Amino acid sequence: MLDTTDRRILALLQEDGRITNQELSQKIGLSPTPCLRRLKRLEETGVIQGYSAIVDPKAYGLPFSVFVSVRLTQQTQEHIAEFEKAVEGWSEVAECYLMTGTQDYLLRVLTDGIDGYERFLKQKVTRLKCIQSVESNFAMATIKKRIGLPPI
Repeated sequence: MLDTTDRRILALLQEDGRITNQELSQKIGLSPTPCLRRLKRLEETGVIQGYSAIVDPKAYGLPFSVFVSVRLTQQTQEHIAEFEKAVEGWSEVAECYLMTGTQDYLLRVLTDGIDGYERFLKQKVTRLKCIQSVESNFAMATIKKRIGLPPI
């Protein structure tokens, strides 16, 4: 279980992943040693899964986000395994979710444009026999994108 101090540490790290232990300890009101112990425990238990830089997809050359709904021909273990293994190898897929409802999966695909997305569909997605249908929706604008988790 996370206590209030753990949650404060996590909130501050989500705001600034490069904060020093000294700064972190000052902001939460602990001395550096207990603060570092808590931080290490959060890392070791998998609460903190890693650290990374947040890169602007447009500046990187991938300005288009496409949300792709996928329906499998059958929801058998074989089809599920085939699809999920394929998705793991597709670098264009930023996120993949197993869904409830009429679609089986929802993907967020990053691409340089319509031509890039067409190549992705033709060379990768449509080659899987386990896929019954694909529906694509291009995001026109990002209204809200939260990087960290909301406070609870």
